Amino acid sequence: MPYACFLSKFIRAGFSQEAGQRGGAVLAASPAVTDNDFDYFGDSCMKPEDILKFEPKVLSQEQREFYFENGYLLLENFIDNAWLDRLWQVTNSFIEKSRELSKSDQVFDLDPSHSADNPRLRRITYPAAQDPVYEEFAFRGPIVDLAEDLVGPSVKYHHSKLNFKWADGGEEVKWHQDIQFWPHTNYSPLTIGLYLDDVDDEMGPMGVVPGSHRGEIFDLYGDKGDWVGAIKDRDIARVDLDKVVWLKGPKGSVTIHNCRMVHGSMINSSPRSRPLLLHTYSSGDALPLRGVGTTDPRCSELIRGEPARWVHFDEEPCLIPPDWSKGYTSIFALQQEEEAAAR
Repeated sequence: MPYACFLSKFIRAGFSQEAGQRGGAVLAASPAVTDNDFDYFGDSCMKPEDILKFEPKVLSQEQREFYFENGYLLLENFIDNAWLDRLWQVTNSFIEKSRELSKSDQVFDLDPSHSADNPRLRRITYPAAQDPVYEEFAFRGPIVDLAEDLVGPSVKYHHSKLNFKWADGGEEVKWHQDIQFWPHTNYSPLTIGLYLDDVDDEMGPMGVVPGSHRGEIFDLYGDKGDWVGAIKDRDIARVDLDKVVWLKGPKGSVTIHNCRMVHGSMINSSPRSRPLLLHTYSSGDALPLRGVGTTDPRCSELIRGEPARWVHFDEEPCLIPPDWSKGYTSIFALQQEEEAAAR
């Protein structure tokens, strides 16, 4: 029996209950781990070599192999104008709603200079839970085919967000990896981003370091033990930033990056905003930790394929973040607070 599958039986035998009694993080697929979470296609786990055996929906085999080797993809003009028009209509309605707010709340993460006359948004939190159009795009839109091509025929939704990087100074996102924010039992999770508008070098496109998803998993805590959500300068020196690829493209372009990819973006110095609609998915055999990570109400919902019978454990450990159920706004707020504290 594969080691990962042996561990799944260990969990069913009582690890979750024991960890809960200790107050630690426990594995969860929806509200709790059940036998249904371990129904899969057989005794094997969805590793890249297994995924590549399935006929792709929209990607070429070469593109899939490139993703597994380099950790990212950029697909220009992947989403058509019909979808973009619908998404912009609802996005503009949320921008209008933000004029009524003077501070961030559970839906809106606002720039400190936000006002009713000059709205400046950093993020809409969990858009798929806020509006039917966002929900349809996340759960039944064309990006789900992309997810299936890269995580296998059993696809779980994890969370969504809309990062704006507003015009004339929209904040940078420092170099980081995603998986430390919401650990899973394996490293299949990926994030698919949609540029709602054209993105060029001035607008702070996302930058990725090819192959870094196969390297070190970094500590995102600061020197004082507080979570800062960014790789420390002395640690990022171990990453070859000369290899950075900036993922720019016309509206409708899609970015895809693995959860271990080292990535970030610069300040938006242009007069145009850079809205990037992001969705994270995982293989059906990946379980997130409960008590840390996202509070998206539909986290770990199976949206395609059959439930997993075996949980896939990667042998490499992952950093555990703070308990986000106590409150979380965005990576922008975390990283900017770090800068303020440093001053």
